[in-house]
Amino acid sequence: MSKTLKWGIMGSAHIATEQVIPAMLNCQYGEVYAIASRSTEKAQNIAEQFGIPKCYGSYEGLLADDDIDAVYIPLPNHLHVQWAIKSLEAGKHVLVEKPVGLSSKEAERLLQETKKYPHLKVMEAFMYRHHPQWIKVKELVDQKAIGD
Repeated sequence: MSKTLKWGIMGSAHIATEQVIPAMLNCQYGEVYAIASRSTEKAQNIAEQFGIPKCYGSYEGLLADDDIDAVYIPLPNHLHVQWAIKSLEAGKHVLVEKPVGLSSKEAERLLQETKKYPHLKVMEAFMYRHHPQWIKVKELVDQKAIGD
Protein backbone atom coordinates (compact mmCIF):
# COMPACT_ATOMS: atom_id res chain seq x y z
CA MET A 1 0.00 0.00 0.00
CA SER A 2 1.51 3.31 -1.03
CA LYS A 3 -0.87 5.75 0.59
CA THR A 4 -1.57 6.41 4.23
CA LEU A 5 -5.31 6.51 4.87
CA LYS A 6 -6.24 9.73 6.68
CA TRP A 7 -9.00 9.10 9.21
CA GLY A 8 -11.52 11.57 10.56
CA ILE A 9 -13.11 10.61 13.87
CA MET A 10 -16.72 11.76 14.10
CA GLY A 11 -17.49 12.21 17.77
CA SER A 12 -15.82 11.86 21.12
CA ALA A 13 -17.42 8.65 22.37
CA HIS A 14 -15.63 6.54 24.97
CA ILE A 15 -15.12 3.69 22.46
CA ALA A 16 -13.27 6.14 20.19
CA THR A 17 -10.99 7.63 22.83
CA GLU A 18 -10.32 4.46 24.80
CA GLN A 19 -10.18 1.80 22.08
CA VAL A 20 -10.27 2.88 18.45
CA ILE A 21 -8.03 5.96 18.37
CA PRO A 22 -5.24 4.24 20.35
CA ALA A 23 -5.43 1.25 17.98
CA MET A 24 -5.42 3.49 14.90
CA LEU A 25 -2.33 5.29 16.20
CA ASN A 26 -0.47 1.98 15.89
CA CYS A 27 -1.55 1.37 12.29
CA GLN A 28 1.21 1.81 9.73
CA TYR A 29 -1.23 2.46 6.88
CA GLY A 30 -3.51 4.91 8.65
CA GLU A 31 -3.27 8.27 10.35
CA VAL A 32 -5.76 9.77 12.77
CA TYR A 33 -5.87 13.09 10.98
CA ALA A 34 -8.89 14.89 12.45
CA ILE A 35 -11.53 14.68 15.14
CA ALA A 36 -14.91 16.39 15.34
CA SER A 37 -17.23 16.91 18.26
CA ARG A 38 -20.28 19.06 18.84
CA SER A 39 -18.00 20.86 21.30
CA THR A 40 -14.94 22.52 19.77
CA GLU A 41 -13.30 22.48 23.20
CA LYS A 42 -13.82 18.73 23.55
CA ALA A 43 -12.42 18.13 20.06
CA GLN A 44 -9.39 20.30 20.88
CA ASN A 45 -8.75 18.43 24.13
CA ILE A 46 -8.86 15.03 22.41
CA ALA A 47 -6.70 16.30 19.55
CA GLU A 48 -4.09 17.50 22.05
CA GLN A 49 -4.27 14.27 24.05
CA PHE A 50 -3.58 12.08 21.01
CA GLY A 51 -1.57 14.44 18.80
CA ILE A 52 -4.32 14.65 16.18
CA PRO A 53 -3.45 17.43 13.70
CA LYS A 54 -6.96 18.85 13.08
CA CYS A 55 -10.12 19.30 15.10
CA TYR A 56 -13.61 20.52 14.27
CA GLY A 57 -16.56 21.74 16.31
CA SER A 58 -19.00 20.16 13.87
CA TYR A 59 -19.33 16.92 11.94
CA GLU A 60 -20.02 18.90 8.78
CA GLY A 61 -16.64 20.60 9.16
CA LEU A 62 -14.91 17.24 9.31
CA LEU A 63 -16.73 16.00 6.21
CA ALA A 64 -15.79 19.16 4.29
CA ASP A 65 -12.07 18.43 4.82
CA ASP A 66 -10.84 17.11 1.46
CA ASP A 67 -7.71 15.63 3.05
CA ILE A 68 -9.76 13.05 4.98
CA ASP A 69 -10.12 9.68 3.22
CA ALA A 70 -12.22 7.74 5.73
CA VAL A 71 -14.50 8.46 8.67
CA TYR A 72 -15.03 6.46 11.85
CA ILE A 73 -18.53 6.99 13.29
CA PRO A 74 -19.00 6.16 16.99
CA LEU A 75 -22.05 8.43 17.38
CA PRO A 76 -25.25 7.41 19.20
CA ASN A 77 -26.90 4.50 17.39
CA HIS A 78 -29.81 6.49 15.96
CA LEU A 79 -27.32 8.70 14.07
CA HIS A 80 -25.28 5.95 12.40
CA VAL A 81 -27.11 5.68 9.08
CA GLN A 82 -27.65 9.42 8.70
CA TRP A 83 -23.95 10.26 9.15
CA ALA A 84 -22.73 7.25 7.19
CA ILE A 85 -24.75 8.49 4.21
CA LYS A 86 -23.47 12.05 4.65
CA SER A 87 -19.93 10.67 4.79
CA LEU A 88 -20.45 8.79 1.52
CA GLU A 89 -21.88 11.92 -0.07
CA ALA A 90 -18.71 13.73 1.03
CA GLY A 91 -16.59 11.09 -0.70
CA LYS A 92 -15.34 9.30 2.42
CA HIS A 93 -14.96 5.61 3.22
CA VAL A 94 -16.94 4.71 6.36
CA LEU A 95 -16.31 2.61 9.46
CA VAL A 96 -19.50 2.85 11.52
CA GLU A 97 -19.95 1.47 15.03
CA LYS A 98 -22.44 -1.28 15.65
CA PRO A 99 -25.29 -1.44 15.14
CA VAL A 100 -25.14 0.01 11.67
CA GLY A 101 -28.85 0.83 11.94
CA LEU A 102 -31.76 0.49 14.34
CA SER A 103 -33.78 -1.66 11.94
CA SER A 104 -33.38 -3.73 8.81
CA LYS A 105 -35.10 -0.88 6.95
CA GLU A 106 -32.37 1.54 8.03
CA ALA A 107 -29.64 -0.93 7.12
CA GLU A 108 -31.26 -1.44 3.72
CA ARG A 109 -31.38 2.34 3.21
CA LEU A 110 -27.63 2.55 3.81
CA LEU A 111 -27.01 -0.44 1.55
CA GLN A 112 -28.93 1.24 -1.28
CA GLU A 113 -26.94 4.46 -0.78
CA THR A 114 -23.63 2.59 -0.93
CA LYS A 115 -24.50 1.42 -4.45
CA LYS A 116 -24.25 5.04 -5.60
CA TYR A 117 -20.60 5.10 -4.49
CA PRO A 118 -18.96 1.90 -5.77
CA HIS A 119 -15.48 3.35 -5.21
CA LEU A 120 -16.15 3.78 -1.46
CA LYS A 121 -16.27 1.14 1.27
CA VAL A 122 -18.62 0.94 4.26
CA MET A 123 -17.98 -1.41 7.15
CA GLU A 124 -19.61 -2.00 10.51
CA ALA A 125 -17.14 -1.94 13.43
CA PHE A 126 -17.98 -5.27 15.01
CA MET A 127 -15.44 -7.65 16.56
CA TYR A 128 -16.94 -10.86 15.23
CA ARG A 129 -14.28 -13.27 16.35
CA HIS A 130 -14.98 -12.57 20.02
CA HIS A 131 -18.76 -12.57 19.74
CA PRO A 132 -20.39 -15.50 21.59
CA GLN A 133 -22.27 -16.66 18.48
CA TRP A 134 -19.01 -17.08 16.54
CA ILE A 135 -17.35 -18.87 19.44
CA LYS A 136 -20.29 -21.30 19.35
CA VAL A 137 -20.03 -21.67 15.56
CA LYS A 138 -16.32 -22.48 15.88
CA GLU A 139 -17.15 -25.04 18.56
CA LEU A 140 -19.72 -26.68 16.25
CA VAL A 141 -17.28 -26.69 13.31
CA ASP A 142 -14.53 -28.17 15.49
CA GLN A 143 -16.97 -30.89 16.60
CA LYS A 144 -17.82 -31.47 12.91
CA ALA A 145 -21.48 -30.85 13.78
CA ILE A 146 -21.63 -28.37 10.87
CA GLY A 147 -19.48 -27.68 7.81
CA ASP A 148 -17.20 -29.92 5.77
